Order: sequence, then C-alpha cells, then structure tokens
Amino acid sequence: MVLASACSTNDADLILTNANVYTMSWGDPDREGIPAADAPFADGAWTADAEAVAVKDGLIIAVGSASEIGAYVGPNTEVRDLGWATVVPGLIESHGHYEELGELAEEVDLIGVTTEEEIIERVVARAETFGEGEWIIGRGWDEGDFANRLPTNTRLNQLFPDRPVVLKGLRGFAVLGNAAALEAVGIDHNTTTPSGGEIVKDGAGNLTGVLLNRAEPMLRYAVPERSLDQRKRVVLHGLQAILEKGYVAGHHAGIFPNYTEAYLALAEENALPIRVEAMLSTREAGRELLEEWLERGPTENPSDFLQIRSVKAYYDASLGSRGAKMIEPYSDMPGESGEYGAAYGFIEDLVAQSMASGFQAVIHAIGDGGNRDVLDFYERVLAEHPESKSLRHRIEHAQVVHPDDFARFAELGLVASMQPPHAVEDAPWAEDRVGPERILGAYAWRTMRRNGVPLIFNSDLSGSDWDIFYGLHSAITRTNRDLEPEGGWYPDQCMTPEEALRAYTVWPAYASSREDLTGTIEVGKWGDLTVLSIDPLNVGSQDPHALLQGEVLMTIVDGEVVYER
Repeated sequence: MVLASACSTNDADLILTNANVYTMSWGDPDREGIPAADAPFADGAWTADAEAVAVKDGLIIAVGSASEIGAYVGPNTEVRDLGWATVVPGLIESHGHYEELGELAEEVDLIGVTTEEEIIERVVARAETFGEGEWIIGRGWDEGDFANRLPTNTRLNQLFPDRPVVLKGLRGFAVLGNAAALEAVGIDHNTTTPSGGEIVKDGAGNLTGVLLNRAEPMLRYAVPERSLDQRKRVVLHGLQAILEKGYVAGHHAGIFPNYTEAYLALAEENALPIRVEAMLSTREAGRELLEEWLERGPTENPSDFLQIRSVKAYYDASLGSRGAKMIEPYSDMPGESGEYGAAYGFIEDLVAQSMASGFQAVIHAIGDGGNRDVLDFYERVLAEHPESKSLRHRIEHAQVVHPDDFARFAELGLVASMQPPHAVEDAPWAEDRVGPERILGAYAWRTMRRNGVPLIFNSDLSGSDWDIFYGLHSAITRTNRDLEPEGGWYPDQCMTPEEALRAYTVWPAYASSREDLTGTIEVGKWGDLTVLSIDPLNVGSQDPHALLQGEVLMTIVDGEVVYER
C-alpha cells in the first residue's frame, strides 16, 4: 500500500476513489519479464497497490486507501467514484504524427483498402465533399501490402482529368497522384528522380503516378498549404483523437515549420489539451527553423504543455517498400539493399550539431544496415560530445537489427522506440523481405530487453491504430485482431503485461527525462492519469485476447478530466 502524504492537509481539487490503482512505482521487472520483489504480484496474479488518488493544483498530493484519501475531501472537491475501474499512470504516445490524424478527418480515408478498385471507390464517394477547385487528397493505402502490385493513376485520370488527386501512403513512403496533380507540380518523363527515390514507370516508360521513398515529398509537399487556423484545427483534432484513447502526452515525431507555427500558436493560447514533445525535423525543408532553435536552445520549463527539446532525423526508408537499408540484399529482391543516408535526406552534420546543442536526437532506422549505420553515427558523435549521452537519444523503429548490434544500443545509452502493431501488421510479408535468419532479429523486443536496452512502445500513428488495448495485445500475444497467427508470430519475443504497460507509461517518461514528474502515480508528480475498463495486468496474464474488449473510461491531464466516456 502506498500511504497518503502526511505533509499536506489541503483539500483536493479532484479525488478518484474506489478504484484499482496501479501506481507502477515498484521496481522494473528483470530482463525476462519476471516482476520485481516489491511488485504487488503473487501466485501469478496482480493486486492493485492503492484504491484512491487525490490531486490538487495539477499535482498528486496523496495516494492510498479510499478511507485515507477521504481526509482530503473538501467542500469544493470533485470526487469520482470509479466503481473499481482500473487507474494507471497517464499513457504516453511516444511516436505519432498528429497532424496526419487531423488531416485524415478532412481527406479520403484509404486505411484498410486492399485493392485498387477500393481506392477508386472511396475517392469517388468522398470527392464531392471537397470544395470547388480544391485538390482531392487521400491517405492510408499500405505501401507494404501494395509493394508487389502498386496502383496506377489510369482510372483517376479518366475520372478526374482536370482536378489534381493526391493519395498518400499509410507509412509516408509512397504517394499516388493523377496526371493533373503531376502536371501541377511539374513532374513528367524528363523529371530527374531524386537520390533515394523512385518515380515509378510502367513497362512502356509511362508514369504510373506512384512516387516512392525520397521522391514521395515531391508531390506530398506540393499540395496547397492550409491556413494557420486550419493547421491549428488539424492539430487539435489529432490531439483530441489520442486523448480520447487515454493518452496524456504525445511525442510528435518530426514537425516542419508549418505545423511548428500551429503548435506555437496553440501553446500561446493555452489551447493544447495534452502535453506535447515536438521533435523538429532535420530534413532540408526544416533547416532554417531548426537552426533558429539551435541558437535559442531547448525549452526549459517542464510544466509548459509544449516542449521542443528533440530533433527527428530519417536514415532509411521502410521495409514494406524495400527502402530500408539492409546489410545484404533483400531476400525477395536480389540486388536491392534500400535507400539511406545522405541520399535519403539524412543531414549528419545538422543532427550532430543538434546533439551538441543539447537536443535529444531521435533517428528513424528500419533495416539492419540502417540501424548499424545509425549506431556508428551515435558512437562517433558521443565520443566527441560525451555529455550528450545523458539526453537519452533514440532510434525509432529499430525494426531489423543484426545480432551483433543489439548490445550496442545499451552501450551507447540509446532508447529503442518500437511499435507492437507493426509486428502483427507486417507479419504476412516481412519474412519474405528478409528471409528466415534475419527475421529473428526483427521486431525483437525480448532481445532488446535481454540486452538491457531501454524500450518504449508506440503506434507511429496514423500508420497504425493507436488504441492502447490493441498495442498491449500486439505486444503480449504477437497476434492480430483476428488472433492470427495461432500461438503468436515468433512468440519468444512476446512481452509480459507489465512490460507492455510500462512501455507506454514508465519507460517513455524515462526516455524524455521526465521520470521525476510523470510515468508513475506518486505524490508530487503530475496529475496525469488514465482510467481503464479492465485490469490490463491480470487480463493480459490470464486471458490476453480479452484485452481487445477494453475501453478507456477517462483521461485526466494536469488534474483536469479532459475526456470521459
């Protein structure tokens, strides 16, 4: 039992009572997932270590039994009887693209399409909702699923001969544009393909409308810009979508000047509904803004809802599009080893300068070659700037890692930021890409833990569903929503329920150097809490597939109920 604070007799602003509270304040499990000696775990079952929480002025002032916390009830205290629902530390979505969620609400939703015919049907059904003269924009067709049968713009050209149509891929590594869109941005047969990209042509040399990897921004960034008010609306829509799923904070993985302006405006208006860690993009399009911030330095006040203390870099492309850098060629495409490095837009000097200026580096690396190169980069920079190691730099995805390289993550003090949904969604084709040996080092969460690597989980939304129960289920079972494959995909890499929950709470707090302020439910920490309909620790242990039936009942940020089902 965590006793109530004896140092404060002030009335609470908010009390959650009659709840199963998991403070997560006990020690980490060992590298095999066995709970710590002080964990509330015995005989294969978990017991909540508190029943109530009191919050005042945005901070937790007491944690304990329902009767103990009753002493903090005053005439103006809001008391919520939770009927023994489960309270956990506020969930942290540590890698998302929130503007994509907001934009998707105003675009053609292509998530889940499996055929080119479905793509056309959805575009036609939504086309009339776009204003006269507006480009028709869509998002969500899966580049990995379509990699061997890329769509073409033939039907789009027939249906929309004079109106630009741009359909962005799910993971951000492909885009499909009709002829009107290509013409509007000046892409034709004579256009030079950028290094690290591909302007796809058919057997006769005709443009198909698909642009891959580093060619993709040629079309995506040419879409007419939204106004500042529209961009603010987009950001708020995205943040609202995740707070309704229980997240009290979001790490925005790579923002360019247009959405940086929107975030700064919302922060100035005190309009951000959750805490945001915004990572500035290190690509050329964001260089000028980043250089301004390098002179200014990282944000310093931890209580501000907007933090700009990190930079996002991109070393290679995706596994699905065969753009991730592999040490040896792809198993299903001999001679192809991916797109990476400077040719892919990785500006090494700018990332190194950011690290030296006190910014945390967050680098996207997918393939085993990409991860090795990024490890080498970190090793070089940290040798020159050893003080930077304390910033807990990250590798995003760390999707395929050579066996020799796992231990290097821990040696360099790096955090592996990984996505459980990617494993179950990529399972149908991932082994085809890398073969039966390399797949053993792919989506290898347990191997990371065994090597002592700090691990955090997230969704990479909007590319995957950000529902916490889907994420936990993916991590614990390595099966999809249809419970396939039976027994789990390479189940030796499964996480325990406690590890999975920590990877969305305690460990991302550590990754952003906020472990003294959030991540656990303890006196003095932020009043950021998530209320769940089921107990993820016991359900995850005893009937993990039942996790998919869970719901978020309440999201509390800074002591305020910002969402209630």
